[in-house]
Amino acid sequence: MSLGWWRLVYAAFAGFLLFHGFSTSENAPNYSFMHNATSAPFLSYYDYIVVGGGTAGCPLAATLSHRANVLLLERGGSPYGDPNITKLVNFGASLSDLSPWSPSQRFISTDGVINSRARVLGGGSCLNAGFYTRASPEYIRQAGWDGRLVNQSYEWVENLVAFEPHLGHWQSAVRNGLLEVGVVPFNGFTFDHINGTKVGGTIFDEQGNRHTAADLLEYANPRGLTVLLYATVQKILFRFRGRRSRPEAYGVIFRDGSGIEHRAYLKYGFKNEIIISAGALGSPQLLMLSGVGPVAHLRSHNIPVVLDQPLVGQGMCDNPMNAVFVPSPIPVEVSLIEVVGITHFGSYIEAASGETFSASVTTTSRNYGMFSPKIGQLSTVPPKQRTPEAIARAVEYLDNLDQAALQGGFILEKIMGPISTGHLELQTRNPDDNPSVTFNYFQHPLDLQRCVQGIQTIGKIVESESFSKFRYDYMSWPGLVNMTEHSPINLLPRHYNSSIPLETFCRDTVMTIWHYHGGCQVSRVVDPDYKVLGVEALRVIDGSTFNYSPGTNPQATVMMLGRYMGVKILRERLGN
Repeated sequence: MSLGWWRLVYAAFAGFLLFHGFSTSENAPNYSFMHNATSAPFLSYYDYIVVGGGTAGCPLAATLSHRANVLLLERGGSPYGDPNITKLVNFGASLSDLSPWSPSQRFISTDGVINSRARVLGGGSCLNAGFYTRASPEYIRQAGWDGRLVNQSYEWVENLVAFEPHLGHWQSAVRNGLLEVGVVPFNGFTFDHINGTKVGGTIFDEQGNRHTAADLLEYANPRGLTVLLYATVQKILFRFRGRRSRPEAYGVIFRDGSGIEHRAYLKYGFKNEIIISAGALGSPQLLMLSGVGPVAHLRSHNIPVVLDQPLVGQGMCDNPMNAVFVPSPIPVEVSLIEVVGITHFGSYIEAASGETFSASVTTTSRNYGMFSPKIGQLSTVPPKQRTPEAIARAVEYLDNLDQAALQGGFILEKIMGPISTGHLELQTRNPDDNPSVTFNYFQHPLDLQRCVQGIQTIGKIVESESFSKFRYDYMSWPGLVNMTEHSPINLLPRHYNSSIPLETFCRDTVMTIWHYHGGCQVSRVVDPDYKVLGVEALRVIDGSTFNYSPGTNPQATVMMLGRYMGVKILRERLGN
């Protein structure tokens, strides 16, 4: 095989994989309650103020609106009418968009792994690869949730945004390969988390249109809800009613897209609350900006301390993902995540295929997604050498590649948990700026062991009879591993050896699957009802409260949690 051919194959990594779970139907619903924040009054009053119109915030606000007056504040815009969000064939285009108005905001953890956070109504469900699957019964029991209400809440979500995918040849081969190598039994199509191999749900419909958490606002009472877009909350306002009283949240300050400041306050009533649903980065960040966090860290940023809470921003986790690109001698369908193998050792095996990550149908040039040098991801060049000239040379090289180099797909593994944890800290007092995040990938040896076992399982799938027509006969499994090892995936230093230990492979090729969580965990920052410890009238309801990522992919459970807690809060409000 020629060196030039291998260079083409290596370069395929420059534009393929990305996020899990995406949202939005093609036609915009007529939301009479949705407005640009520039039209908002400078002063307003509500029963509930929900900060963050994401995967949890949308179902939460929709539910609360039936018995209360609710304000939902979203720092981004609407997903509707944007084909880079709504169309499966454009998956990854939004994640490559670094403009200030992009629905995604890139950040790089201190570990060197490139990541992204949502900045759009519907949150991460507008950006991910769309896989929909529930948490396991054991996870639900450990969370202390009401199983009956959990099931009802999942069904409420699924009635609008979850679909059964129709498997093409590549996904079918992955399914059959999983079964052939022993990831059994076959559980058919199901939303449930069951050991073995299954076909999961998707938030893409048969026409390839994405349906997101924003669609769940169709359930809302229009008279009880106000949604403001491009509304960035600066801080939560607190007061003390007595000398020994605990701080009480009573309002928020937010800025509209023109930079004009607005204030929204809670109406009088002891059951009225502010609820933060700003995500695993945004929620602990906003608590700190508002004076709730580690006292020394707050003072280092000249933030007045409301409550010394040293566990805000702690316990940050991101499920490490590693993938192997498999060049195919025959064309493959465009597919995102549709099949999953839930192993007994704690690794989840999934796959994606086709040209989804190589080009956008809405543009005339190729779009290499989150692995594009267009956004500075040149892992073969040290960070300080990523000059505009170096990026331009890499872009030109990739644009001149033969399209055949991108024919094939990825088989990936993501570990459960994880056990390794890190932390989050403020970098500035500007809520638009990313905080500093450390995830400590593979710090715990069990996480690394699970990755190694997952990669070994992928190797068996690639070499299985079921997968034979999608691999070149002359391409060995060690060759595929070496090819992946030498591809530009992250910013970590690389090891260029002919024989690569899988432990080294896992560390060197680690990516995110955008399932990061923590920072406001239950029993550490919030109580089992998601009320912030030591503070009145304030809750956090989103993935920042998770100790472990639920199921194989968390978006279904995050949407469920928004509905679930909305119902519980209303029951509490009405005395039921």
